[in-house]
Amino acid sequence: MPDQSEEIMTIEELAVYLKIPKSTLYKQAQEGKIPGQKIGKQWRFGRKAIDRWMNEDVFKYMFNGKELGE
Repeated sequence: MPDQSEEIMTIEELAVYLKIPKSTLYKQAQEGKIPGQKIGKQWRFGRKAIDRWMNEDVFKYMFNGKELGE
């Protein structure tokens, strides 16, 4: 059984995982464009939800239809 702490990521961990600046993730999370949950003043993200979100092509729409790195 995987360690549950590996299933939930902080915004810092998510930034490393997705190779995206934290400032971009904060903006997208606040706008509801990325699956996450704000707990108090901190954001938490489920790895499985993030992986599904990326696989559903929602990821590229976050960048106005451009692929990351374009």
